[in-house]
Amino acid sequence: MLSIKDSYIRKHIKDGMFGLEKESLRVLGDGTFAHTKHPFENNDSVVRDFCENQTEINTRVHTTAAAAVQELNEHYHMIQNTLYGLPVREYVWPFSNPPYIRNENDIPVAAFGGQEQFKTLYRDYLSDKYGRYKMTFSGIHVNFSFSEELLRHGFRIHGGKSFSDYKNHLYLGLAENLAIYGWILTAVTAASPLLDSSFVEKGVCGSDVFMGLASVRCSELGYWNDFAPVLDYRSIEAYTDSIKGYVDNGLLKAPSELYYPVRLKPAGDNNLESLKTDGVSHIELRMFDLNPLCAEGLEVKDVLFAQLLMIWLLCKPKEKFVIKHQVQAVQNFKNAAHYDLKTVKIALPDGTICSVAQAAVNIIDSMKTFFRENGIDAVEILDFEYRKFEDADNRYAWKIRKQFQDGFVKKGMELAKAKQEECVKEKTFLDSLAC
Repeated sequence: MLSIKDSYIRKHIKDGMFGLEKESLRVLGDGTFAHTKHPFENNDSVVRDFCENQTEINTRVHTTAAAAVQELNEHYHMIQNTLYGLPVREYVWPFSNPPYIRNENDIPVAAFGGQEQFKTLYRDYLSDKYGRYKMTFSGIHVNFSFSEELLRHGFRIHGGKSFSDYKNHLYLGLAENLAIYGWILTAVTAASPLLDSSFVEKGVCGSDVFMGLASVRCSELGYWNDFAPVLDYRSIEAYTDSIKGYVDNGLLKAPSELYYPVRLKPAGDNNLESLKTDGVSHIELRMFDLNPLCAEGLEVKDVLFAQLLMIWLLCKPKEKFVIKHQVQAVQNFKNAAHYDLKTVKIALPDGTICSVAQAAVNIIDSMKTFFRENGIDAVEILDFEYRKFEDADNRYAWKIRKQFQDGFVKKGMELAKAKQEECVKEKTFLDSLAC
């Protein structure tokens, strides 16, 4: 916990660092996957994810969410202009759910050579275990850390064996609380209610499918392991060992195969040994859908809400979180991906069981009280998210279903082309000013 009553902590509680990862698919004008090689080999910020036609933008670390989203937008514009200039024009598919999939050959595993060949072999393993279709889901990961100065001040107040031990303990507590309450981030960012029929019936393209879900990739149909992970949050050694145990017993091929919405990560090389030895650098939130209603695919207010949620959780007392609660927490995340959040339930460790919508309202009300009592400005962001549960028509998934049903891929391609035209026109205009 952080001592929110301390004046320095209250003043600097919003100080932190933000980094973003955004996945998206490259497609042709007819809504099928592009089959060209990754065209951004010389750009370290734009890489491949699972398949050759799935680009991933990795931003630098920024001191504000707005700056991170701005860099995301700059890379996005570069990608759009590059795809516009290819011999056969390609587009950025703006949704988390894929467009037409004719067969598995439409999803070529990313080809790495030399010392990186292991990346292709690992993707082949994932393809065999989970199927390639599921690997076409795209989303955004938000990476966040509290400022080092803030945490060092907290350490001076609380004391302890070492600053590193204090910092690890603090992030472990945050990760544990996010396992309990982080499902609300799925609920507020869900933006993928529609699928093309080819995702559920091989080769049958062109019909819309709605499964009662607001985010397919975050639902039981999306990125989940075939077991409910139980992690040990008592220490960084216990935490890493609990993940390694799943690798050792063969349930996971590698730690990166743990498809959990919240991850603790070290600085530099992302592996368990670095996490155990060097400690936690930041926390990764993996449940954000691509938002086609925003130019960058991400609403900055949702990132700021995630930050406010983490501040609130960091200042909350530790809750009882035994094995049965951890298993239920996984189901809570899946339930929060549903379309009508008044029909599915959330079960919390204190015994509270209510609809996802009501549980979300309860959380936001508690957050409003917390920030108001501590004189921290949060009203605009919390009201923005509150309105999504006050009236479901304010949720992204509900807006998208109304706008893109009866021709999901066709209308999606119209949007993809319009977005590219906007980027190209903007570049042309800026180039003319430079002349």
